[in-house]
Amino acid sequence: MLNAGIIFSFVALFAWGFGDFFIQKTVRQIGIWKSLFFIGVLGSAGLFVFIRKELLTVVSQPSNIYLLILLSVVSVIFVLFYLSALKQGKIAVVDPITGLELPLTVGLSVVLAGEHLSLFQAILVVLTFFGIIFAVAKEKKHLNIRRLVIEKGAILAGIGAVGMALTNFLTGVSSQQTSPLLTIWFTHIFFVIVTSVYLIFSGGFKNIIQDIKKNSNIIFFQSVLDNIGWIAFAFAMTYISISVATTISESFIVLSVLLGVFISKEKLKRHQFFGIILVIVSILALSMIS
Repeated sequence: MLNAGIIFSFVALFAWGFGDFFIQKTVRQIGIWKSLFFIGVLGSAGLFVFIRKELLTVVSQPSNIYLLILLSVVSVIFVLFYLSALKQGKIAVVDPITGLELPLTVGLSVVLAGEHLSLFQAILVVLTFFGIIFAVAKEKKHLNIRRLVIEKGAILAGIGAVGMALTNFLTGVSSQQTSPLLTIWFTHIFFVIVTSVYLIFSGGFKNIIQDIKKNSNIIFFQSVLDNIGWIAFAFAMTYISISVATTISESFIVLSVLLGVFISKEKLKRHQFFGIILVIVSILALSMIS
């Protein structure tokens, strides 16, 4: 029988994979800030009833408050770096670079949290990483690191990858020290505050009701699926190591590629097909031995 942490990791994989599809559609319709605002509102409002009793406990422990604030600040800053990279550069360039998020998260978990991977687990993590890179690279030239570095958006994507690795790691640590639901609620409240301030000063709230009426379905699905993904990811790291949970969950990128094939009728190159097979085999093997 599969470990609960493995099951949660796969839930995150599928939720993020499908959620990413709806997030892209929502961002195109209403913009980045409103998209993040709706995700934050649903997460913070929906989870409050489950975490309200925990708030007093957290307030009485300053170290946990500092950890949650650090996680929230890092999350907001580096999500904006990543989205800025997408705006400035091509997805085909940005995605392979942000794939560095996986080995960086594993590195942080091993060095700072003292996690240990067996040789076979480490090999599977490496294979998953390379599989993701191959799967998202639409052209072979995008596998050339030297070429990628000089492309527009590459530096921002690299900074975003470092930040998202920190976010993954801090989410795991916070979930273990407080609780998964409290961790996700706190970060989403922070997202709501930051995006609200921006939307107020930019006049973005003027058409918010109209945006909801026109795009209610995609707003709902992106918000629900993204929240399910983060909640499942946070729970996974309370059962299994941050390294293993991240390796399985971050493979949602491959699911996004497959959705592009089946829904948008995109064509896979041979190296992409190889990458997808490599990821599927690697995470299935990892789930069986972890």
